[in-house]
Order: sequence, then structure tokens, then C-alpha cells
Amino acid sequence: MQYLICTTCGVQMDENVTRDDVCPICTDERQYVNPNGQSWTTLSDMISSGMYQTTVTEEQPGLQSLVTTPKFGIGQTAYLVMGTKRILWDCVTYLDQTVIDALGQIDAMALSHPHYYATQVEWAETFGIPLYIHEADQEWVTRPSKQIVFWSGDQLALSEDVILHRIGGHFDGATVLEWTTGNDGRGILLTGDIVRVVADRAWVSFMYSYPNLIPLPATTVAEMASVLKDVRFNQIYDAFHKIVVTDANAAVARSASRYIAALNGHVKERERR
Repeated sequence: MQYLICTTCGVQMDENVTRDDVCPICTDERQYVNPNGQSWTTLSDMISSGMYQTTVTEEQPGLQSLVTTPKFGIGQTAYLVMGTKRILWDCVTYLDQTVIDALGQIDAMALSHPHYYATQVEWAETFGIPLYIHEADQEWVTRPSKQIVFWSGDQLALSEDVILHRIGGHFDGATVLEWTTGNDGRGILLTGDIVRVVADRAWVSFMYSYPNLIPLPATTVAEMASVLKDVRFNQIYDAFHKIVVTDANAAVARSASRYIAALNGHVKERERR
């Protein structure tokens, strides 16, 4: 079966989607349909083109990044956490035998939100592993599989040192991954773009839609920050390989305060007019 992949977001569809259809991920207001129109490819076409490769890079002991070149879809980074279990965090679309050999054993996958579902089922079925998605985002799964585990609640421990936290925001089920023993025991938070590291790497931000520049409400950001204040982490790695290298928990707190103040300031400005 040749499952179609949207070239704009990189997400793979099920067998019912045809080339005449439009990607359901991209028609949502958080994403976009390419102004040149909808286009599709398949994983086998990507492999046979010889254009793509996914590079696995050691970021620090126990943490590897996966990046596809040239950029495909959104261009996100996935990460392999090698703690007490080997957990793949988020997903990139391109997968071939070279990548499979480079990664070796994987015990489970977990996803931050639908924009990075990519070819997640190909990965989960190739490695024979469970694929964890928060049940609040179940409607966005474009290719079902028996490997998918829809988890509920606000926390899920995948191993002794990896905990998923549902913090909402970008999507109802938006999730981040806490690796408690990462960064020499100081803790690492992998955030997708649920929490996005900004240009100076000392601050972060939060958005409902990045391509369409739609902010989140102040109350939502306050709720996200409230969840994260009790999580211990020194570093953040986001989906675009931007890193807060130290004191990341404090960076989230002050960034949330700045974001909320900016939104409230705009409200007061409108009230004065």
C-alpha cells in the first residue's frame, strides 16, 4: 500500500486519501495549505528519488537528534532519548534502512502534537514499538495502527526517567517530555514547539499557530507555566534544534510572565481607546 504524504506538513494519510483530497492537518487554522496547491508524495518515492537523508547526531550523552535534509515538510527535529529505555520523541517523515541501522533498538515513541505525526506508523510498525499519543488529539490521527496507545490524564511515565506531561496550548493534547536524568541529572525538557525557544535562546514562547501568527490566550499560557513550574529541568530542546542550555525552568517562567503581560497590556490599550 502506497500511503500518501502531504508535502507541506509531512504527515502520512491512510488508504482512503487520494491525490484529489486536501490534507486535513493543513486545512486546520494552525497550519496552512501551500499557496501553490495541495501536493502529495509517498515514502517509497522519497527513497527512490535519492534526494533525502536523515542524519542522526549525538547531542550529548544519551541524546541523539534526527534531522532530514534537504528540509521536508515542516522541517522539525526528532530526538532519541537513551535512558533506562530508548524513547523516540516526535517524528520525521523520511525513514530508510540506513536510518533504521543507525538507530538500533527503540523501545517506544511519543508525540508532542499532530504536526509532527509524520510517518509515525511506519516507524512504530518497523520497530515494533508502542506509539504514545494523548487521547485529546485522537481525532487528528490520519493513519490508524494497533501500535498507537492513546493515553489519558496529565502525566504518563514511559520509563524510570522519562515522563510525558500534557500541558495543552498549541493543541488540546499538546505534550512535552521530561528526561529526569538528562544533562548529568539536571533534567532536560523536549518540547516540540509546544514551548518554542526564541532567537536569543534565553527565552521561549507559546503559540496557537506559528505560521499564521495566532497567539494563545493569557489564561492558557498561565496554565502551561503552572504545570511546568513543578517540573525540574535545566535544558530545553525544541523541534527546530534550538536549545536553552541552562536554567531553562526559570526561562519558561519569566517568558510566560512576559507573554501574559504583553497580552494584558494590549487589552488595556484597547480599553483606553
